[in-house]
Amino acid sequence: MTGRPAGPHPRLRRAGAGAIGILVLTLLPAIAPAQPALPPGFAYLRDVDASIAQDMRYAGRDNFTGRPLPGYDAGECILTSGAAAALARAQAELAGAGLGLKVYDCYRPARATRAMVRWALDGGSDGKRFYPALAKASLLSGYIAAHSRHATGTAVDLTLVARPARQTAAFDPRAHYGSCIEPADRRAPDTSLDMGTGYDCFDARSHTNSPAITSEQRRRRRLLVATLARHGFHNYHREWWHFTFASPQPAAAHDFAIAPRPAR
Repeated sequence: MTGRPAGPHPRLRRAGAGAIGILVLTLLPAIAPAQPALPPGFAYLRDVDASIAQDMRYAGRDNFTGRPLPGYDAGECILTSGAAAALARAQAELAGAGLGLKVYDCYRPARATRAMVRWALDGGSDGKRFYPALAKASLLSGYIAAHSRHATGTAVDLTLVARPARQTAAFDPRAHYGSCIEPADRRAPDTSLDMGTGYDCFDARSHTNSPAITSEQRRRRRLLVATLARHGFHNYHREWWHFTFASPQPAAAHDFAIAPRPAR
C-alpha cells in the first residue's frame, strides 16, 4: 500500500493543536449572527401583506418627540398574527375602491411608552406642531397613556392612501412645517389621504367624529372606521387613526425591541 500513513499531516503534527484550531476555523463558512426571533404569535406585517404601506414614525424623527424612541431599532410593523391577518383582509377590501392602508405604528415596546410619558413631563415646548392648542403636560389626559395596548401587538395606528401610491417630498427635520391642524399642504409631507389633521395630532379636530372638518374628510374617516370594524378592529374616539384588534384571549404587554426583519 502506498501513500501517506494514517494520522495528522506531518506539518500539523509539527505545528501543534493551536495551529490546527486556527486552520479548522479558516475552513468553516462564515456564520451570520442569528436574528432575534419574535415571541410566539407575532409576525412582521411585511410577511403577511407587503402591499400595506409602512411609515413607522417612532423609528425616525417625524414624531412629537423629534427623535427615534427607545426600542425602535428598525422601521418595521410587528403585530400579533391575528391582527396582521385581519389588516390584510381589510387591505383586500379597500383595493376594490383603489385605496389601501398605511401604518404609522404597530407593536410598541413598553420602554417607548415610558419615554413618551417622560417627554410629556419634561417641561419643554418641543414638538408644538403636534399639540397647537394644548399644554404639553395635559397630553397625559386622553392622548399619551402610561400603559398602551400597542405593547400587546393588538393596536395599530393607520390611515388611508390612494393606490397606486403617490410621490411626496421627504421629511426634512430642519424645515418649519405648519401645525397638524393646518391644511395638508402646510403640514409635514405625507402620502396619505387628507383626514382633516395630521397623524398624532393632539387636538379636538382629531376626534373621530369632530364637526370641525370637511364633509369629505368625515367621509374618509367613516370609511376607515367601517372597513376596519368589519375585520375586528374598534376605533379610539379621540384619535381617528388608532384601532385595537379584538383578540379572543387577553393580550400581554411586551418590551422586546423592534429588530430588522430577517431576510427571506
